[in-house]
Amino acid sequence: MSLKYESTYKESIENPEKFWAQAATKVHWYHQWDKVLDVVDNHYRWFVGGCMNSCYNALDLHIDNGRGDQLAIIYDSPVTDTKKTYTYRELRQRVSKTASILVNKGVVKGDRVVIYMPMIPEAVIAMLACARIGAIHSVVFGGFAAHELATRIDDAKPRVIISASCGIEISKLIKYKPLLDEAIKQSTHKPTTCLIWQRPQERANMLPWRDIDWEVEEEKAGLVECVPVDATDPLYILYTSGTTGKPKGVIRSNGGHSVAMKWSMDNVYNAKPGDVFWAASDVGWVVGHSYIVYGPLMNGCTTIIYEGKPVRTPNPGAFWRVCDEYKVNILFAAPTAFRAIKKEDSKGEWVKKYDLSALKSIFLAGERCDSDTLEWITKITNKPAIDHWWQTETGWAIAANPMGLDPMPIKAGSPTKPMPGFNLKVLDEQGNECKPNQLGNLVLKLPLPPSCLMSIWSDDQRYKKSYLNFYPGYYLTGDSGYIDEDGYVWVMGRMDGVINVAGHRLSTGEMEEVISKHPDVAECAVIGVDDELKGEVPMAFVVLKDGIERDNRSIADGVIQLVREEIGAVAGLKLATVIEKLPKTRSGKILRATMRSMVDGKEWSMPSTIEDESVLADIQQSIEKLGYPIPKKGKK
Repeated sequence: MSLKYESTYKESIENPEKFWAQAATKVHWYHQWDKVLDVVDNHYRWFVGGCMNSCYNALDLHIDNGRGDQLAIIYDSPVTDTKKTYTYRELRQRVSKTASILVNKGVVKGDRVVIYMPMIPEAVIAMLACARIGAIHSVVFGGFAAHELATRIDDAKPRVIISASCGIEISKLIKYKPLLDEAIKQSTHKPTTCLIWQRPQERANMLPWRDIDWEVEEEKAGLVECVPVDATDPLYILYTSGTTGKPKGVIRSNGGHSVAMKWSMDNVYNAKPGDVFWAASDVGWVVGHSYIVYGPLMNGCTTIIYEGKPVRTPNPGAFWRVCDEYKVNILFAAPTAFRAIKKEDSKGEWVKKYDLSALKSIFLAGERCDSDTLEWITKITNKPAIDHWWQTETGWAIAANPMGLDPMPIKAGSPTKPMPGFNLKVLDEQGNECKPNQLGNLVLKLPLPPSCLMSIWSDDQRYKKSYLNFYPGYYLTGDSGYIDEDGYVWVMGRMDGVINVAGHRLSTGEMEEVISKHPDVAECAVIGVDDELKGEVPMAFVVLKDGIERDNRSIADGVIQLVREEIGAVAGLKLATVIEKLPKTRSGKILRATMRSMVDGKEWSMPSTIEDESVLADIQQSIEKLGYPIPKKGKK
C-alpha cells in the first residue's frame, strides 16, 4: 500500500477545505479568500472572496522572483521549418502589448474573446492577454468548419475574435480567414473587431471596418498590468461535444483552476521549476489549456508549442527528435499519437537515433490506452509510460499515478487510482455501489475538487441535466468501468461503449484490449450494432501494421478467435473486418457513433471534426462486405 498517497487522498476527501486551502498557498493572491468552499444550488465555488490573476501567476510571479531570463516557450514547427524561443520576460512583454490592443478595442473584465488559431506562439499569447485583463477566452480548435465556429460565436458572444491568416497541416495549408468570415456571416452575433496574425505562408484579405493587423497594432501598443479578478470569475469557456449536437461551453474559474494546476504539476507530473514540459496536443483542446499553457507556466517550467505531427513531419522519429533537441523532461500525448508511431516503426528503430536521457516519464491521456501500446512505449524508450484519465469538464486528472507524490506499481490498462479531491465511485443503474471488479457507471461524489466545471455557459439547466440529475449527489462522468480489489480504476469506455449481448453487459474497450494483442494489428475499434436476436452484437474494425501482407480474412478470423479465447464465447464477436484507417476527429478520437449509425442503417451526417472524410467510404465498403445495410438517406 502507498501510505503517502493513501493519507493524502483520505485527507482530501474527509477534509477538502483544509486540504485545498493548504494547496492554495502555492498560488499568488492579491487578497486571500473568505471561504474555501461555498455550495449554492449544486454549484461548488472554491476560494470565495479570493482575488488573484491567472496571467500574473503564469508570468509576472516568476519574473518578480528572479526567473525572467528562463525560457518560457519553445516553438518548434517542422511544417514551416521554424524555431523560436521566448523567455518569461519576453513573453510577458508580448502578452502585455496584446492585452493593451484588446483594451484599446473596448474589451473589459468579463467580456468574451474567441481565439481561432493554429499552433503558434500567438495562440498562447492571446490566451494569456485575455487572462491579464480579466477577459474570458474561448479557444476554438483551428481549422474547425465555419458552421462549428459560428455556433460558438453565437453562444459566447465575443466582443473580439483573434485569429490567424492560416494553419498548416503537414503539407496542406488551411486558410483561416475565409472560414472566419463565413462563420461571422452565419452567426447572429457580430464581433466589433477581428485581430488577425498574418503568417508569411498566406496573407489574408482584411475588411477595413472590422479587421486589424495584430503585428502592426502590437508595434505601437503600450503595456498593461494584470487586472485583479475574483477567484470565482470565469477564466475561460471551452466547448465540448454534446449529445444534442449543440456544443457545451464548459466554464472554468480562475482561482480553483490555478490551485489545481499547481498541485497537479507538482504531484501528478513531478515537474520542477525549470523543467521542460511538453504536452504534444493543441491549445484548442483541454490538454492544451491545462498543460501547454497554464500548468507549465504557473509552475515555472518551459513549455513546448509543437506545430507538427508524430509522423510525417518528417518521419516517425519526430517526437524523439524534439525530446532530444530540447531535453524534454516530461512528455504528454494521446495514445493515438504513439499508435501512429508504432504503425510506422513497430520495432522502435527511430528512437535509437536520439538521446532521451533527460526524459523522466511519458504520460498518456485523451482516450483509453490499451496495454499493448503502453507496454510498447515502455519497451522502446525504457521510460515509465503512465496512463491517466480525465475530461474537458474536470480540467485535470480524475485518476493517475502521482509521480511527485507517491508512484505506485503500474497496471497496464489502468490509469491507477483516483486523485485527491475526486471521490470516485462505481454505481449500477439503480444507484447502488458496485463491488470490486463489477462493471458500472463511473461517478464522482460531490463536491467536485477545484478546477472542475462551474457550469455550462448560458445554460445552467443543461449543466444539471447532463451531469448532476442522473444520480443525485454525484457527477456523472459518462464513462463506464470498475475499481478492482487493489483500488485501481479501469475505464472501459463511454457508458454507451458498454453493450448488452443477450443480457450480458460487455465492454467494447475490453475487446479492443484483447484485439490489440494480435501481432498484426496496429489499432482497432469495436462497436455494438443492433441484432434482432441478441439485442446487440460487437463488430470489430482493425487497422494493420505497415508491411503486413497476410490475407485480410485470415487476420479477421484470428482476431475473432483471440477474443473468444481471452473473453469467451459470451463476447459474441463474429464480425471483424480489416480497414485502411479508422475514422477520427482532428484530436484523434475515433468516430464510433458515426460508424454505428452506418452499420445500423440509421441517418448519419459527415462529422465536422473528421480528420479525413475519405475514410468513411472505406468503412462503407467494409460494412457492405459483412452484409450490413448502408442507409440510402445517409448525408454526405
